[in-house]
Amino acid sequence: MSNIDSLFPGFKAHWIDGPVGKIFARVGGEGPPLVLIHGFPQTHAEWHRIAPELAGSHTVVCPDLRGYGWSAAPHGDGGTATYTKRGMGEDIVALMQALGHLRFGVIGHDRGARVAYRLALDHPGRVERLALLDIIPTVSMWDGMNASRAMQVYHWTFLAQPEPTPENLLKADPVGWLDHTIASWSRAKKLDLFDPLALRSYADSFSDPSRIHAACEDYRAGATTDVAQDKADLAAGKRILCPTLILWGEAGIPAKGASPLEIWRESFAPQAQGQAIESGHFLPEENPQATLAALKPFLAQPLA
Repeated sequence: MSNIDSLFPGFKAHWIDGPVGKIFARVGGEGPPLVLIHGFPQTHAEWHRIAPELAGSHTVVCPDLRGYGWSAAPHGDGGTATYTKRGMGEDIVALMQALGHLRFGVIGHDRGARVAYRLALDHPGRVERLALLDIIPTVSMWDGMNASRAMQVYHWTFLAQPEPTPENLLKADPVGWLDHTIASWSRAKKLDLFDPLALRSYADSFSDPSRIHAACEDYRAGATTDVAQDKADLAAGKRILCPTLILWGEAGIPAKGASPLEIWRESFAPQAQGQAIESGHFLPEENPQATLAALKPFLAQPLA
């Protein structure tokens, strides 16, 4: 086993054809299908502390999003389509269908949670239950972008600047910027809690210029097309229909504003339940025990 393979004992690696190229995923366990979607600036490795435990009761699928990790990283279109959360969601549909799963549960963190809720809105027949970790809706983030929030998430505007300015700046010291960013979003403001193999996975991905570009495109879409799609769905009265769990770090990114749970209930998920976890932004790595303690009862609830 390679070093990163050792983080997922018993899981098998798959490369599946998606709409824009190969999607990499690790699959392990037996039971109801459950896909775990990582965030920025990470890879599927962020789930290594909870995926093996969840594989005791579920068939767990941990993909790399397009543009991240070992999945295809096509050149973007300025945020119009390729790196929209809708587009990334189509990869998840293709991946799960290729693995034989037409309906499945979804847990998403950070950008992966944005893909997850967009997937639940676009494909309500496929998503059986949904857990969103440390986010509020994209439209709510932009609507609440005051000076304090802008300083906290400056990368939202920095990465969304037109190509190639942010790409060129990041290429100068990608791992230095990555380490600073991960540490700054953690509760302890340092990297001690993170597994060195996971950090290596993030650094290997973020050192690739095509993936730096993909990350910028992800945020360009987040500043334009993703917001427009959120607004259109809210205006049309579209809501997430499946059981929804909202978890956030009490020292995470959305905790500094209004209650994340109330924001979700007042927007896309009126039936949502949720709670804060003693953590910074990276719940599955900073406090996997509390994250699992919140997820397991939710995943065990019978579906109507």
